[in-house]
Amino acid sequence: MGCAGSSQAKAKGKRGSDLSILCSLHSFHHLMVALALPSTGGINRIKKPRSWKHPQPITICQLIQLRDEFGDTAPHYGGRKEIWDALRAAAEADPKLAQAIVKSAGIILQNPDMTVCFDERGARYELPKYVLSEPRNLIRNS
Repeated sequence: MGCAGSSQAKAKGKRGSDLSILCSLHSFHHLMVALALPSTGGINRIKKPRSWKHPQPITICQLIQLRDEFGDTAPHYGGRKEIWDALRAAAEADPKLAQAIVKSAGIILQNPDMTVCFDERGARYELPKYVLSEPRNLIRNS
């Protein structure tokens, strides 16, 4: 995990070395946050998020479209693509398989519903509820 300006630290003298120290502290902070969180092994089982309601009723097709759009754009907001891929697979799997996917990818869960996760480097991954479960007001096609 880099820090903006850290490659210019030597060229800027004292200010650059201060910036380099700040970047190191920032990376250290992310590592400490990740280590302080309960590991995936400490989570007894992955659970779907509590019941939630979309602002307006949506169909299963619209829900799938939202999930696909999130899956396509999420890696552009940071983190590693392989972790995003593992999270997507875990979100689509049954809880037992999801637990195995998360564990094998080295993902650290902040809570059992997978809404906030971290990788081993301390990068944060947030998953919206619509990726993890269906809303109460889902329109079922007959």
